[in-house]
Amino acid sequence: MRVQLKLILDADPFDAWRAVRSPAVLRELYSPLLELDPGGPVPTLWEPGSMDVTVRGAGVVPIGSQRIDIDFDLKRMPGVRILVDSGRPLTGPLSLLEGWRHQMAIAPAPGDPTKTLYRDRLDFGGPAAALLWMPMWTMWQWRGIRLKEMAPHWAFEPVRPEQETPTPAS
Repeated sequence: MRVQLKLILDADPFDAWRAVRSPAVLRELYSPLLELDPGGPVPTLWEPGSMDVTVRGAGVVPIGSQRIDIDFDLKRMPGVRILVDSGRPLTGPLSLLEGWRHQMAIAPAPGDPTKTLYRDRLDFGGPAAALLWMPMWTMWQWRGIRLKEMAPHWAFEPVRPEQETPTPAS
């Protein structure tokens, strides 16, 4: 089964790439519906490797645990960067799923390189996949709404140095 998004985000691809690698952005993305708790320190940006997190609904209702297993695909196509999470649900209802593979691709938007073409795809299988497809699809639609809301605020610097206008000398 598959759920996916294809969006144009109002963010520079550089800023979008940094955002999808940020655990802080991930926490904000799912808040307030879900809270992801790693139970310890998290990196500023994801690097290849894995981390287990506890998932709580509204920050209080235990839903289960999830392994996040990050890698990057930076060579498939020039100008496209892909974050790949091949982790999996460990406990809770989603642990009935198998073959979890989540990919987020970042590229300059066609016709406007100041915006981002964002593609987000989750492939999963297992005996409960058909039953859980609709809740996953619903979550992915909500995820798309949140990404569009958050993207304009991802710029690390409001103006890139090459865009600054000099201030007049006094």
